[in-house]
Amino acid sequence: MRFGGKSSSRRNLSSSPVTVHITSQEIAARKLGWHNLEMATRALHRDGLVVLQDVIEHSKLDALNSTMIRDAYKLQALGDDGPFNYNKGNIQQDPPMTRAHCYPSIFLNPLATQVTTSVLGPKPRLTFVSGNSALPPMNGIEPQSQPVHTDADFDHPESPFAVVVNVPLIDMDVENGSTEVWLGTHNTTSLAAHEGKQGDRASDRIAKHLLEQRRQERAPCQPYVKKGSIVIRDLRLWHAGKPNFSNDVRVMLAMIHFAPWYRNAMTVEFSEDLTPLLDHEGADLQIQRTLVSEQTILDGYLSRGYGNSYDFNQKSRLEDF
Repeated sequence: MRFGGKSSSRRNLSSSPVTVHITSQEIAARKLGWHNLEMATRALHRDGLVVLQDVIEHSKLDALNSTMIRDAYKLQALGDDGPFNYNKGNIQQDPPMTRAHCYPSIFLNPLATQVTTSVLGPKPRLTFVSGNSALPPMNGIEPQSQPVHTDADFDHPESPFAVVVNVPLIDMDVENGSTEVWLGTHNTTSLAAHEGKQGDRASDRIAKHLLEQRRQERAPCQPYVKKGSIVIRDLRLWHAGKPNFSNDVRVMLAMIHFAPWYRNAMTVEFSEDLTPLLDHEGADLQIQRTLVSEQTILDGYLSRGYGNSYDFNQKSRLEDF
């Protein structure tokens, strides 16, 4: 995809994200060439989202997906007590960070880290690992969409400060609930665009009149994302979870990389025997971790907080900058 440099070309930007086709040589080298790194970096700055295609081995995705599908139905069975986001067809779901499930190519992918480092600076902070699962339709319940929202429902910097590394475990399309994305909105949004009070369950939804205005400028889309791809998204980008009309659970993992200067205080709970793997495979990240026994992970990873229980703000924030 070519990038236009004039304002006239910017008025005709596509609603579909840039997809960077990763080569087998880049996979082997664990490093993007300059051309693909430039394309990914510029797309992320301009559009707020980029897709790295054919990055992760399908066998590892399949193994993790088997566990997370089983867990998704356990969480769905909790009903009103489940970790749903806006509606019960969309749940937040953590993967178990144990040796059997923590695949480096999924959670600590070096190509993804190379892109996030290009945008955020050296050694981004990894402080969040979770997932979003779109559930198949249930009898008697009409499938629903999330409201269009941003994950940054606080007074945040105007410069890039956090990106989400999303990994769908299967092909993601309109039928199974590919996330609706509003490209370019990360560069224009602010706290004033939100409806609702900060901390409310839907505090990050975007005002309707702004959605209609933006739709005329650059319409949203639900992209098709191939299995094995990584989607990198600016935290500020407008987006919405969509209904899953298929018969299969659609799991999409989410790891957040914060800029090294952005003092987010969250930590990720890992099994303590993962320390050598985290130190080696995650050497280009600051992994803010809490280490516990494997049994502690297995006993508690399905009963963690969700939604607004996570704080994406930073400590000692600069005021009146």
